[in-house]
Formats: sequence, C-alpha cells, structure tokens
Amino acid sequence: MRRRKVPVTTGARQNLERFNVLPVADAESELLTCCASRRWAAAVAGGRPFGDPAALLAAAARELAGLDWQDVLEALEAHPRIGERVAGQDRESAWSRGEQSGMDAAAAELRAAMIEGNRAYEARFDHVFLICATGRSAAEMLGRLQARLGNDEDTERAVVRDELAKIVELRLTKLLNEPRPAKDDAGLAETTGDAV
Repeated sequence: MRRRKVPVTTGARQNLERFNVLPVADAESELLTCCASRRWAAAVAGGRPFGDPAALLAAAARELAGLDWQDVLEALEAHPRIGERVAGQDRESAWSRGEQSGMDAAAAELRAAMIEGNRAYEARFDHVFLICATGRSAAEMLGRLQARLGNDEDTERAVVRDELAKIVELRLTKLLNEPRPAKDDAGLAETTGDAV
C-alpha cells in the first residue's frame, strides 16, 4: 500500500537526535505509545541511530510488516473500540481521542449501530475492529466496519495490518513533532516520560 506523505516539522530532527541517545528501555517506552507490540518496539529501538525521520518511519514500517499475528494482536489490545470514550491523560489516550473525533458529533442511532457493529466484528474475528480513524466521519467508519464483516479471516488480517501501519506512521510522526521539555545540563531532554 502506498503511504501518504506525513508532514514532519523542523523540531523533528532534534527530537530524533534525543530519541537516538535514549536508554533502550526509554526508547522502547516511547515507541510503545505508537504501537503496543513489544517485539516491534524492541526491534525499532534496536535499529538506532536513525539519520533522519524518514529512516525511522521506514524502519518502523519494515518491522511492523514482519510481525507475526500474535504480535499484531498484542498491538490491537491497546486500541479502544471505535466510539468508546477514551479515558486517561496519557499521550496514547489523547491521541486516541483525537483520532476518533469523527465519532464526537455522531447521532445516538449511529453510535448504537457502531456499538452493535463492534460486537459483531469481535464475535467474528476475535479482536477489536481497527481502522485509521483520523479524518473519517462516524458514518464512514461504520460503513467500513459493516463492509469488513464480510471479509474472510486472511483478507481481514491483511486489512488490519494495513490500518495498523497507517496508525503507527501517524503516531510516530506526532511523536517526532511533539514539543519537548527544556534541556538539562547535558543537552538532552529531561527524563519526564515525554522525551523522544
């Protein structure tokens, strides 16, 4: 699948430089906010240093494509159902709320249909319905869910992998573009859990 061009700000290079020198556990923790597969996070963190943001995005996509299905399922566990109110003040919760903002103005009838669709999907495929919700309306997401209920398991797994790849790319780009805390004396971002 052809990926969309994701904008990267000038601050992304500085954030990438910080990310390149983080301790492995901290780098993996940052990556897990983008994709909850521990194998993926370890592989991407182990590929540092990256010369530029595009190299990080390419490595992330490559490692994601190589995950086995159990690793994909681990990643899916971190994704809330479309239409659920996402609680929490952490980065990942905030991103999920923003990504699913197309559901915010949905009528009660459409919300009920999404809840029912989520149940049917999970009963059929035994995992959460995943779609890159950014920029999609509630009606569009419901339509995609209903259409995908007709997929066989192999087809749906391919669609899920593709949707996960889109989400990971967007989240990595957000991570790279986030404003960072002030620098400490060593010139690195202070360790606050938000540094990349």
